[in-house]
Amino acid sequence: MAQLFLEERQAGILEMLARDGKVLVKELSEIFKVTEDCIRKDLGALEKQGKLKRTYGGAVAQRENRHMLEVSKHRDTDVDAKRRIAGAAFRLIHDKEMVFLDISTSNLALAELLVKEPRDVTIVTNMIDILNILARNPDLRVVFAGGRLNKSRDGFWGGLTLDFISHLKPDVAFLGAVGVDVKENSVSTYDIDDGINKAAIIRLSKRAYVVAEARKLSTDGNYNYTTLDTLSGLITDSKPAPEICRAAADYGVEIILP
Repeated sequence: MAQLFLEERQAGILEMLARDGKVLVKELSEIFKVTEDCIRKDLGALEKQGKLKRTYGGAVAQRENRHMLEVSKHRDTDVDAKRRIAGAAFRLIHDKEMVFLDISTSNLALAELLVKEPRDVTIVTNMIDILNILARNPDLRVVFAGGRLNKSRDGFWGGLTLDFISHLKPDVAFLGAVGVDVKENSVSTYDIDDGINKAAIIRLSKRAYVVAEARKLSTDGNYNYTTLDTLSGLITDSKPAPEICRAAADYGVEIILP
């Protein structure tokens, strides 16, 4: 029975962590009516399992790195979220603008909207699947940024692609991300060359937005390609926790919702 209570208590700790993003030893001790030393042992055990990260006086949620390296492998996940994000991004595009869509599954959904409801814009992309979607509407002005085909064959990056991008001045750009850590002021991806491309696009664009499903606010890639304060906004599908909203506001970043 004691072992069952231990499992229930630790499950309760993880539930609170998922809801609030952090927990405090003192508060957990009062909630579960056990000693603070007992709670510390619980947190230690959960940290060894990779389920949280201990901090002074408590613990925070452990950020995930799923190592989903190929875009094509997860284009059919979170489909509704991506459509909602695409709808919010679509409203930020104005006639006569140059729009850059980089390698991102949310940008695939945005490309579908641009085909169905074309705008008087020039669209630049380095993602093959986006090019294939846009090619369905011959009235769209489309420019492709070629170069070296990446490992997952989703699109192009490397020196030639970067050289082409360096000559552009997009009015608005939409960038994908593997993870967004608002509290640490970082946006990450997996591949360094991809990150270098994204950073260049942000630097050259008048307005730059990261498009990311809400779950990516708790995941990480391996390469931080920009900080939040370089962006015009973060487009996501549902309102983040209050502390994340406050942190974004501190960096002057607008969180844009559908």
